[in-house]
Amino acid sequence: MDEAQQASSVKVPLFSASRERAGDLELSAAVFGRTGHASLLHEAVRMQLAKRRSGTASTKTRGLIAGGGKKPWRQKGTGRARAGSTRSPLWRHGGTIFGPQPRDYSYKMPKKAWRQALSLAISDRALNGKMVVVESLDLAEAKTKQAKAALDALGLKHALIVFGDEDGNFFRAARNLAAHKLLPLVGLNVYDVLNYDELLMTAKTARAIEARLGGGGQ
Repeated sequence: MDEAQQASSVKVPLFSASRERAGDLELSAAVFGRTGHASLLHEAVRMQLAKRRSGTASTKTRGLIAGGGKKPWRQKGTGRARAGSTRSPLWRHGGTIFGPQPRDYSYKMPKKAWRQALSLAISDRALNGKMVVVESLDLAEAKTKQAKAALDALGLKHALIVFGDEDGNFFRAARNLAAHKLLPLVGLNVYDVLNYDELLMTAKTARAIEARLGGGGQ
C-alpha cells in the first residue's frame, strides 16, 4: 500500500485571510491523499466530454428529401438502368446512406467510480503542492483588481477556484479573470480539476468536499 494511503491524513498549505501562511490544514487521506491508476481519470474525462457533445449532426435519407416521387422513366425498354426515384443515394442530389443522425452521446459511470476519480484528481493537486486552502476568500470590495492581487499573493497563475455560498463577493470580483475559473462546490468535477494547474478553496469548502467524497470507498 502506498504511504499516502497508509496515512490517515495529508497536509495542505493554509493561508490566512490576509494571504499569509498560517500553517497546514490536515485533511482526510481517503479524499485528498488517494493514489490509483490513471485509467479511472481517463474514463471520467471521457464521460464528461461525451456529455458535452451536442449530437446534432444530421443528414437526410432519400425519404427526407423533397421530390423524387415520380418514377424517372419506365421500368423496361429504355436501355437504361431501372430507377424508381431521382432521390436515390446513387443520384446527384439524392439522399445519404448511413449518414449521421441526431443522437445522445452521454453515458454514466458508477457513482462509486466517479467519486474515486474525483478524489484521485483532487489528490493529485494536493500531493504535488498544487492545492492551496485559505481561511476565507473575503474581499473588502467586490473588485476584479483586488481579486487578482489576492491570487497573485498566493502565487496562483492558472487556478480552479472552488467557492461556496459564502464567497459571493469573491465570485463577482474574480469571474472576469481569464486565467482562472470559478466553480461552485456542487459543480466540482474531474475535467476542470485536471484542466487547471492549481486548485484553490476555503477551509470550509475543503471540509465539505471531505464530507461529500468520504463515503466513496477505498
